[in-house]
Amino acid sequence: MLEASLWLHYSSTMIRTWRFPGALSVGSSRVSHYASPKARSMMSGRQTTLRPPKEEGSISSIFTSLTGETPAVLPPRFSTLKKEIWRDEMIESWREVLNELEEAVEEVSSRGSEMIPRISYTDIHNGLSKEQIGSVKRTGTIIVKGGVPREVEALTWKQSIRYYALANQDSVRGFPADNIQVYELYNSIGQVKARSHPALVETQKFLLSLWHASDPSTASEISLSTPISYFDRLRIRQPGDSKFALGPHIDGGALERWEDPGFRSCFKRILQGGNWRQHDPFDVTPRIHAKQDLYHASNQCSIFRPWQGWTSMSSTGPNEGTLRVLPLLTLSSAYIMLRPFFRPRSAHSTSLNFEDWEVDIDGTSFPGSGMGKTQELNETTHPHLRLDKMVSMPRVEPGDQVYWHCDVVHAVETQHRGLSDSSVLYIPAVPLTLNNASYLRDQRLNFVAGLPAPDFPGGEGESKFVGHASVDDLATQDARRMFGFEKFEDGISKDANFAKKVNSILFG
Repeated sequence: MLEASLWLHYSSTMIRTWRFPGALSVGSSRVSHYASPKARSMMSGRQTTLRPPKEEGSISSIFTSLTGETPAVLPPRFSTLKKEIWRDEMIESWREVLNELEEAVEEVSSRGSEMIPRISYTDIHNGLSKEQIGSVKRTGTIIVKGGVPREVEALTWKQSIRYYALANQDSVRGFPADNIQVYELYNSIGQVKARSHPALVETQKFLLSLWHASDPSTASEISLSTPISYFDRLRIRQPGDSKFALGPHIDGGALERWEDPGFRSCFKRILQGGNWRQHDPFDVTPRIHAKQDLYHASNQCSIFRPWQGWTSMSSTGPNEGTLRVLPLLTLSSAYIMLRPFFRPRSAHSTSLNFEDWEVDIDGTSFPGSGMGKTQELNETTHPHLRLDKMVSMPRVEPGDQVYWHCDVVHAVETQHRGLSDSSVLYIPAVPLTLNNASYLRDQRLNFVAGLPAPDFPGGEGESKFVGHASVDDLATQDARRMFGFEKFEDGISKDANFAKKVNSILFG
């Protein structure tokens, strides 16, 4: 239950806001007494982030499908890049992928939302069967039912966020600007409580455990048993909205998939030709050094984020403004990575037959990819995926969690045809790595200052908002550690020095 409301003076007006049980004073400037003196100095905001802030904007900044921009013609160096990557064996891989896609897409079309694994939180806690794990890994998607109480927590988070937005309504930004559906909010108390909720943390530990390292030396740079908090925004989409219509896309870089050698190595089995079925989408070894943000773009994820996700704050089903996915993880990745190297023999052809496509390594085109943009897909750029067959998430209730692998093609339904809001908190599953620790340090500094998280559009954010969260809203030591306010303990990695390295990054 909520505590009694507190009354605050803001702009000479009395504004009523809500607090959670155990929360301390709104806008508290107190710094956790658990940390070392040096850490307390960093938390108090006397140090600044080491990452340059990104340009101001909204979620639309990275999507041409939202802005209506015409994709820019890429410079000649991208033709050179294609020639450097090209192998003749890719022709046979292309043939095989096209053949398998035809049957796979038909399965997606016939089974629909039934393909999405639905797992109870009790199963997460007690352990999944091999069949359940296999389904999650094949599709790259999962719904976790239960674990977060509906009324006491999930709906309370949403209500508190609404009051927070109302209290700061003159400063709140989002998309679209004239009728916000996606809020540029990162530091509300509701978000902080959700990010550190035990059920979410346990689910994230399970999801991270599905990954492995092909190179044992990777153990010195990662702990797959240690989730950390990665701040993201939230959605409260109203019935009838058709503006927040995110088209099919993959987050975490576009051209970077081919341009950055580290990122490209994640797909080496595909690009070597002939071995695309051996692609392992759950190998962390090449991922932890991949550069996903070569262009310092707003909204571009710069860290290793294996699972994207959201936690529902509403009862939402198909046709109610929810998420859509293409649950063909390995096959869609193979097609997307090979696609820039082939084109229709005729510019006006709509044929999907292998014989009607030819090699293209002279042109600069990387379909759906742009500099500083996300990887977008549509019926023209990636016709063989039959994106009209993507499936909507089955009905979820407040407190349910949805996650999808970082390579899964996903979108948002073009129109919300339901009768009530479609609301989620974007909360992914992110492990502790050395690079992620440096991001966590900068995210912590921004959090203390009330600024947007480093990967997101910059500006003053919530720094002048009344009621934004503080370290005092992190009720447990584990929560403070997830947010970078506590040192990590030894034993979290096979490398005995891993925790020491991480703590040095976080606290010097």
